[in-house]
Formats: sequence, structure tokens, C-alpha cells
Amino acid sequence: MTTVVIKPSSWLTEGIRVERVNNLNLFKFTEQLGLRMQELLDKKKADLLTPSETAELEAIGELDTIFSYINAINASQS
Repeated sequence: MTTVVIKPSSWLTEGIRVERVNNLNLFKFTEQLGLRMQELLDKKKADLLTPSETAELEAIGELDTIFSYINAINASQS
């Protein structure tokens, strides 16, 4: 069995945007990546994820965790 690994950095150019909210620059997913995450979550709920989709969902989740941390740090320093 081959292990599939997807790096969160693979979405740097297409999946990430910076949005100004209350004088803060917040990192967010693009609409496209947000929709893809929702699609994968729905498939996971239905127990229909392939191994590569599982890896993709894990990478998107890791990116979400990183964004949450960075955004929290930015908010606390303003």
C-alpha cells in the first residue's frame, strides 16, 4: 500500500487569500478551497473517502489549524 501525502503548501497560490477584517489581515481559504473542504467532509461523513482524499482533507485541516493560530496571534497583537 502506498502512502499518499499532500503538503498544505500546495495550496499557497490558489487556495489562500488575505481578507481585511476590522483592521486585521486574516488568512482565509478561497471559495474554491472552502468548497473542496466541504465536499471532502461530506464524503467522509458518508464513509466514501479514498485514501488520496483522506490525505487531502488532512492537509486542508492542517492548513486550517495554521491559519487559526496565525489569525489568533494577529488579533491578540492589535
